[in-house]
Amino acid sequence: MSRSNSVAPKQTVAIIGAGIGGIATAVRLAAHGHRVTVFETQESFGGKMHQLELPGGYRFDGGPSLFTLPHLVDELFRLAGREPQDYFRYQRLDPITQYFFADGTRLTAWADESRFAQEVEEKLNVPAAEVLRFLQRSRRAYEGTAGTFLQKSLHKAGTYLSPEVLKALAALPQLGLTSTMHERHAAAFQDPRLVQLFDRFATYNGSDPYQAPATLSLIPHLEHGLGAYYPEGGIFAIAQSLVQLAEELGVQFRYQEPVLEILTADGRVTGVRTEQEVYDVGLVVSNMDVVPTYRRLLPRQQAPERTLGQPRSSSALIFYWGIGRRFPELGVHNIFFSQDYRREFEAIFQEKTIADDPTVYVNITSGHTPTDAPPDHENWFVMVNVPHDQGQNWPELVQRTRQAVLRRVSQALGVEVGSLIRAEHVWDPPGIEARTSSFGGALYGSSSNNALAAFLRHPNFSGQLDGLYFCGGSVHPGGGIPLCLLSARIVSDLITKEK
Repeated sequence: MSRSNSVAPKQTVAIIGAGIGGIATAVRLAAHGHRVTVFETQESFGGKMHQLELPGGYRFDGGPSLFTLPHLVDELFRLAGREPQDYFRYQRLDPITQYFFADGTRLTAWADESRFAQEVEEKLNVPAAEVLRFLQRSRRAYEGTAGTFLQKSLHKAGTYLSPEVLKALAALPQLGLTSTMHERHAAAFQDPRLVQLFDRFATYNGSDPYQAPATLSLIPHLEHGLGAYYPEGGIFAIAQSLVQLAEELGVQFRYQEPVLEILTADGRVTGVRTEQEVYDVGLVVSNMDVVPTYRRLLPRQQAPERTLGQPRSSSALIFYWGIGRRFPELGVHNIFFSQDYRREFEAIFQEKTIADDPTVYVNITSGHTPTDAPPDHENWFVMVNVPHDQGQNWPELVQRTRQAVLRRVSQALGVEVGSLIRAEHVWDPPGIEARTSSFGGALYGSSSNNALAAFLRHPNFSGQLDGLYFCGGSVHPGGGIPLCLLSARIVSDLITKEK
């Protein structure tokens, strides 16, 4: 039986995990007067949004590299009565991404939609009007659904009573629940390279464009309509600035103190237990992946097996390379496309392995933050989409994929990149799980490879235990910086507004 989640104001709150969702939730609840303690297994904050330094003077953002919807960060400072620019600054990227296709074609994704459309027309011979028409459709899809499906709980009956929600639900069929992203893109464009470019947006939530619903074709609007941004100091600066704000609001961070159990009695949470102490609290918010939250921290509670058993998203294999020269033709975001995109996703989602010729993403921040690499050097964050960990032979896959990555990038740039590597670190799915508790190293929790995926995600509250809430990438509305920040807003609204 579902229980009420009503709570009294000014509660003592334990947040499990100092990822971006947990940090943002801490800020919101502290700003509303709650007493908040954040428990973190690692030695510092950030979760996937950590930073990494390698010998020789190379600094990297460890995980997320794309920043959109910056107002979601700004609003946290304003909620606390602060001026965002006193803590955190950013600039809009132009261009957004440099694309390198397998046939040698290069294309620049400019921030201005008309300029981008003209670039596509010149490089791919696709009429600019077709590109603009597609981007307008992406905008309409985003504006018609984001307010409902991203900003509200889909698991509360009251959500479905507003005219806005009813309008969004009525529009869903024409938004593409019955076709896939790839089918929509292939119908919109004749050139397979442009189809591949838009198909890649499925990877923004760890999904497969050949399975994910066409509704997700709204994702390009985040970049091409609303803009991609670069924070001063890199992505890690987001977490740094919000932790500073949280501490000013009285939030306590307890690092290297993992929660071992969420304590319960009579159908509600009563506290958390660590190796050091038992803490009595009125509310618990888990920013930990929902699977280990149930398996490890709530071993005596009945777990929602259907929800936990949803297919997982993809993971990542990341090479952090200090590169001994500069490449002026590269920007912050660079994509080196494979020859056969469908084969890539078959390998990931059907065969649970990595294709021989994967698409390669290279993020370089030293052009905007010169201290991220020595003079005339660059810091390359090199990522390949891979399956989540299911016991694969990762050492063998890492070595094989490293060679494939070097072949793809070296061919595109006309330079033997391997000889330029001055420092290196590798992060694979087992390592991602070990550091972040993401089940199987899946970056986004469950995948979005079916039309009902949004409804099948775990809600932001417990239906069995009063006072237990969930935020972060494994629950509604999903993974990635913006959605984790929105999950924090949803949790805060549930806690502060429900009676």
